[in-house]
Amino acid sequence: MSVIIKTKKEIDIIREGGKILALVLAKTAQKVKPGISTFELDKYAHDLIKEEGGEPAFLNYKPEGASHAFPASICISVNNEIVHGIPNKNRILKEGDIVSLDLGVKYKGLFTDHAVTVPVGKISKKDQQLINDTKKALEIGIWAAKGGETVGDIGHAIESFVNRKYGIVRELSGHGVGKKIHEDPFIPNYGKAHKGQKLIPGMIVAIEPMLNIGRDDIVSMDDGYTIKTADGSRSAHFEHTILITEGDAEILTLI
Repeated sequence: MSVIIKTKKEIDIIREGGKILALVLAKTAQKVKPGISTFELDKYAHDLIKEEGGEPAFLNYKPEGASHAFPASICISVNNEIVHGIPNKNRILKEGDIVSLDLGVKYKGLFTDHAVTVPVGKISKKDQQLINDTKKALEIGIWAAKGGETVGDIGHAIESFVNRKYGIVRELSGHGVGKKIHEDPFIPNYGKAHKGQKLIPGMIVAIEPMLNIGRDDIVSMDDGYTIKTADGSRSAHFEHTILITEGDAEILTLI
């Protein structure tokens, strides 16, 4: 495992890129309403990234093992879709849906990654609680990400908070980010305290809990990207790119 420590100059650029990403994702989330297609949201996010001086990091990105490149700028995953949903003109959001918006920006050659889950109109109390708890799990994971602690401390903090109330997706995880979209270390949303890669000031990582109302089992769809819950239960996803420091982590994907 080769962990990349970022220079001050790289951190400054990633900080700028993170602000652009946070702005674009917040504005895209505000567009979510019954009747809009996921394709329209993708186009809006794409155009806004360009306006702000960035590039869509996911567009034409081909992860290791993928048969084809991702065809859109934003991953939009609805209800029982966990991550990597492909925007589509025929996918129309409706009242009561919940939707994960996962977006990456490349700015001056460096990457940031950020995700939120939002309601479409009025949603059930159960779904709102899932969204609230997943967002809280991210906050707790970030709080645990202090210099000198470990990747295991982040996962342990999230898993302890979830406390079996939800299924924690195990095959997917947070990761290093910056020079590439995905770098070491792999940061699961479960784990043992004080185990795994040590968190070193200057590391930049993305923490991203994915919680399911049902079990943690997942299935991959035929499009090569979309991942759903195996039992059809709803899922939520939140993510921030953060800088590891001597003390509390700095969230880089904030406006």
